[in-house]
Amino acid sequence: MADKGFNDLIAIMARLRGANGCPWDRRQTKDDLKPFLIEETYEIVEALDKRDAQGLREELGDLLFHIIFMARIAEEEGAFTINDVIQGIAEKMVRRHPHVFGDASVSGPCEVEANWAKLKAAEKPRASLMAGLPLQLPALMRAYRLTQRAAHVGFDWEDKDQVWEKLEEELQEFQEALREDKKEALREELGDILFTLVNMARFIDVDPEDALRRVTNKFAQRFTFIEQRLRARGKELQEASLAEMDALWEESKEGTGG
Repeated sequence: MADKGFNDLIAIMARLRGANGCPWDRRQTKDDLKPFLIEETYEIVEALDKRDAQGLREELGDLLFHIIFMARIAEEEGAFTINDVIQGIAEKMVRRHPHVFGDASVSGPCEVEANWAKLKAAEKPRASLMAGLPLQLPALMRAYRLTQRAAHVGFDWEDKDQVWEKLEEELQEFQEALREDKKEALREELGDILFTLVNMARFIDVDPEDALRRVTNKFAQRFTFIEQRLRARGKELQEASLAEMDALWEESKEGTGG
């Protein structure tokens, strides 16, 4: 099975969906596969974060399988085939890289990115620059991408100091909302703070989704350390004092960084 190639995988998928194939695979629809596609993509991200080459290889294979699965269903519906998918992306990559496959020249990555945006806009005209990003994207990621688009046409702060001033302004408004204790105002002001932080992340070239994921993983790792140490002492979390958990939290930092 290790030597099976791409065409063999396509044939396996066809057999799984065939008359004498797997009942589960035959029952699936494109909508059924959506959560699997999302899950596999995040498992790839996790493997990348762990620098796990073997895990990455496996997760890329899982995602490829679900892409072929989705394309097989589309083929059965008469919409398109996996070969149409491959041909389409190959043609798009050639069109979007005229500096490689044509006579265009670029000064560096920034110009490549700008040209890509222009070529994409010409191929897929949008009523608004804000259109085209999936609403299902994680909120931090969507905010980051939308503000990138706005910045590309000049709608942006001049430097990160101006972003910092805006953040201080939003924090003050949040404090005022806290004093008034109004739920809707708190939600709005907290959203403004997060949105401003996304812009700060963009100015310092840090992906906010990645930054939050990393610190969340670190929190989970340290909290797990607390649980394990308490159980080694014959205690459960509910039996420990806050002071005891705080002490273990500080101890956990020795192994996970500051």
